[in-house]
Amino acid sequence: MSSDLDFVEFVVDQIEQAGDISYRKMFGEYALYCRGKVVALICDNQLFIKPTEAGKSFIGNVVEAPAYSGAKPSFLIEDQIENRDWISKLIILTEKELPEPKPKKKRVDKNI
Repeated sequence: MSSDLDFVEFVVDQIEQAGDISYRKMFGEYALYCRGKVVALICDNQLFIKPTEAGKSFIGNVVEAPAYSGAKPSFLIEDQIENRDWISKLIILTEKELPEPKPKKKRVDKNI
């Protein structure tokens, strides 16, 4: 089952306080970005935050689950999505702890 765009836009609206937020559809599901870093996934209309030590400390009683079959466990957020301040703070803490994305390699045109 894929996620509804309405749910994705709701979550993005909830976390807009965290800064430069964007999303991208991937295989029927969505990746959420903060300042160019993937901080969360939305799969089956559920929010999964990338695990970090800061996030774990902030959440306290963490519920971990894979976003999809074969994925590493992430923090499953259910009850706090509607708390804008709380969820935005979690996104900020997560983004700060994640490494910068690797630069994309330039494609070489072999037809030259």
